[in-house]
Amino acid sequence: MIIIECDQYSDEYWQHKLGKPSSSNFGKILTPTGSISKQAKGYMYELAAEAVTGKREDSYYNNHMEKGLEREEESRKLYEFLFDVEVEEVGVVYPDERKDRLCSPDGLINREYGLEMKNPISKTQVSYLVDGGLPLKYKPQVQGSLMITGFDRWDFYSHYPGLPLHIVECERDEKYIKLLKEAVDEFVDGLEKVVEKLKEKK
Repeated sequence: MIIIECDQYSDEYWQHKLGKPSSSNFGKILTPTGSISKQAKGYMYELAAEAVTGKREDSYYNNHMEKGLEREEESRKLYEFLFDVEVEEVGVVYPDERKDRLCSPDGLINREYGLEMKNPISKTQVSYLVDGGLPLKYKPQVQGSLMITGFDRWDFYSHYPGLPLHIVECERDEKYIKLLKEAVDEFVDGLEKVVEKLKEKK
C-alpha cells in the first residue's frame, strides 16, 4: 500500500487521479450484484481521454453536493469525538507501485481501517436509517477500498444534522473482492490498450 499525503481536490490530488480507475467509480466497472457494468466502456473511454490529454472533464456538481462538502469537517470531528479516534486525512492510496488503480478515503484511523463519510440530503439519510446496513450502491466503493488497502474493516458513516447517525462497520466480502479485482484487472488492461491506440493516432 502506498499512501499519498496531499489535500483532496488539490492539483496534486487530481493529477494522481487522472486516467486511473478509482474506488468511488468501481461501480461503473462492476455492479453491486457482481455483474460487469454497462457503464464500463464509457468510463474506460473517459479515463483514456484523461490519460492522453492530461485534463479531466468537469464533473456534475450541484448545490446539495456543495453543502455536503461544507459539512465534511463537522462530520469528521463528530466521528472523532464519538469513537475517541483521530481521523487521518490523506490524498489517495495505491495498492502497489504500479499505481494503476486507487482509492481516496475520507479518512484512515491508525492506518488500520478506513472511513467512508457521506453528508446526504435529509430524505436520503432517512432512507439509510430505515433500510439499515450499507446502502447497496456503495458496495463497490467500500469493498474496492478494502481491496486497495488490504484492510479488514471500513466504516460507512452518514450524517445529517438533527437526524440519527447511520454508521455501519463493513467487513471484507472476499467473494465480491475477487470478482472486483478480476474486473478491474481486465478494465485496466483494456484501458492501456485504448490509450496506446490513441497515442499511435496522434
